Parts: sequence; C-alpha cells; structure tokens
Amino acid sequence: MSKWRTPVFWRRRGLIACLLFPLSLLFRCLVAVRRSAYRYGLIESWRSPVPILVVGNITAGGAGKTPLVIALVELLTARGLNVGIAMRSYGADQQQPAMLVTGNSAPQSTGDEAVMVRRRTGATVAVAAKRGEAVKLLLSQQMFQLIVCDDGLQHYALQRDLEIAVVDSHFGLGNGFFLPAGPLRESPARLAQVDLLVYSGADRKAPGYELEVEGVVNLLQPGVETTLDKLKATKVHAVAAIAYPDRFFRTLRANGLQLLEHAFPDHHPYRSEDLNFADDLPILMTEKDKVKCEAFASENMWYLKVSAIIDNEIKQQVNALVDITIH
Repeated sequence: MSKWRTPVFWRRRGLIACLLFPLSLLFRCLVAVRRSAYRYGLIESWRSPVPILVVGNITAGGAGKTPLVIALVELLTARGLNVGIAMRSYGADQQQPAMLVTGNSAPQSTGDEAVMVRRRTGATVAVAAKRGEAVKLLLSQQMFQLIVCDDGLQHYALQRDLEIAVVDSHFGLGNGFFLPAGPLRESPARLAQVDLLVYSGADRKAPGYELEVEGVVNLLQPGVETTLDKLKATKVHAVAAIAYPDRFFRTLRANGLQLLEHAFPDHHPYRSEDLNFADDLPILMTEKDKVKCEAFASENMWYLKVSAIIDNEIKQQVNALVDITIH
C-alpha cells in the first residue's frame, strides 16, 4: 500500500531540497538514459492494435488528472466512441494479475481511483501493475476505438499515439528540482513534446480545466445532498488521503467552512477507527476517499462530488486529435 505524501520542501529550494540535490542529478541522468534506451529499442516496448491516449504529468503526485480522464471519456463517449480505460492499481496489491473493475470492486484489490472512474464513467476499466497488461485485458473483452490511460506518461513500455500532459496551475513544477529534491519525474522540456498541454485550476493563465463542486453527498444515504454554501461557517472534520490534501482543504476554506484537518497518506486504506472522532461534527472527504469508507459509513459522513469543467478550446483540440488518430 502506498504511504506517500507530497513533501512540503518540494515547493521551494530550501535546505532539505539543496541537500538532496546531488541525488536529483543522479535521478535526472537515469531518466535520460532510460528514455534513450526505449527510443533506440534497447528496451522493448509494446504497441497496441488500438490507439492509446495517455493523460499524465511530469511531476510526482496528483495534478488533477483523474477528474480530467473522467471528463474526457464522457466527452468522447458522448460522440458515440467506444472507449476503454487502462489504469495502474494504485493503493492495491501490485502482485495481482490484471483485472476488470466493476462498481462493486474492492478498492484494496483494484485501487480507489479505478473504482471511482468506473462508477463515474460507466466505461470498461482494467487495472494492472503494468498498464500494457491492463490494455491487453481490455482488448480480450472487445475491440475499442480508443483506450485512455490514466497516468503513465513515463511508462514507455507502452507505446502511445496521443499524449496529454497536465500541470497544476497552483503548484506548477514545484521547486524545479528532480526527485527526490523536487517533484520532477522528467525535464520541463518534455512538456513541449506532448500533443496537448493543459493546466488545471481556477487560477490558470492558459487553456485547461477547473474542478467544480457539484454537491456534497451523504455516504450513508447517497440520495441526500447539500451544498458548500449551506455548510458555510460550519465546523467540520476535513479528511483527505490524496497526494495534495491542501487542494481539498483550500476548496473548503474558500467556501467559508471551519476545518479540523486530517491529512492521510495518498491511497490510505481507511479503517473505521481512522474516522472515529470524539464528536458528532460532519466529516467531509474526497470522492476517492469515499469508495474506501462506504463499508463503515455513518450519517455524518459526506463527500464532495467534483467534476472537471474543460475549456471549449481544449475540447475542440482533443476532438480534432482523436479524429486524426482513429481514422
């Protein structure tokens, strides 16, 4: 299970980042060697008979890719395209074989994000430790017109036809250092090589998308909803097991809620005692957290239903790129 959280020192070039800088130089060299090995065929890669669209980023941690993947799949299926989704089973046992995801799949088996994506899109979703194995499982079920890979920009073992890179407009590229001194998994120059670069966040200065809260939904009674506006000035427990919990907390604070913050490691496997607080205050969490807390849900547990609202310019570019690729 992942016990990872985004280090605070990735945001600036402070003492810890500078001490780790020699290691980041080594990592940068290894990244360059590895990519060259794939480029020149020294390491084998596999090409799917169906076009592959990869949505990823060049930084470690969440940049809001998964909501974008959901929105893109909805955009493409609304056009009548048959789209499959391949994901890595983050937060699950990586020794398990590739498997198909259902709305009732156990998050500990398939990963929390995969269950959320399956429920939101209704598309066929497959997960595996290696994305190529997930793609092969999808193709054993039916022939898709396009397969979307959530994350995997650096997974060069799987050849791709289209690449979309996401940059968080608030976090950007952090301190600009490579791992482990900073968040970079690849050079910023890599962004110039993708087919489409999009920025996430309401404060973006370039085309992209922002996350919009559709409602606050009760875990125990999904038909019961409220709004952040109605919760204004309410004291709540804010719970998040995501890479950047501050993004979730910022949203709640911006809407006037009073927070008791509880940040867990990304993909944390919740147990009931994790949320056993000594009061009856509302507990607000992300939709990704919700799929892991349903088994012990109580009437004071709520989650934010969030969707990516894509700029029309980006929608037009995606549709054009996909049309060229599948025809």
